Amino acid sequence: MTQKLPNATLALVLAIISYVACCLSYGLGGLVLSIIAFVLANKDRKTYLLNPENYDNYGQVKTARILAIVALILSALIVISFVAAFLFFGSLEGLEQWANEMQQQQIEAAQ
Repeated sequence: MTQKLPNATLALVLAIISYVACCLSYGLGGLVLSIIAFVLANKDRKTYLLNPENYDNYGQVKTARILAIVALILSALIVISFVAAFLFFGSLEGLEQWANEMQQQQIEAAQ
């Protein structure tokens, strides 16, 4: 009798939600959720590899693991880009000031 891996569905759901969360929370939500999904998927992967004949939803675990890795990389890139922008501009006000200066230069160049 085969059974389902215990965390496969949860890992898949968290991996999918991490895509949305990375865009809505400056990457931090996606980072946290994708790490949790990756850990759960790896836990089920190890369980499956001990007794592969006992489980039938390993494909779902592989999908969750791949999605979690991609979401983790995407979230990390978003976090790194926000940190770099913050370090470069100093704050959101610095970014606004830089944008205003660029617009002013474009206006002066057009005249």
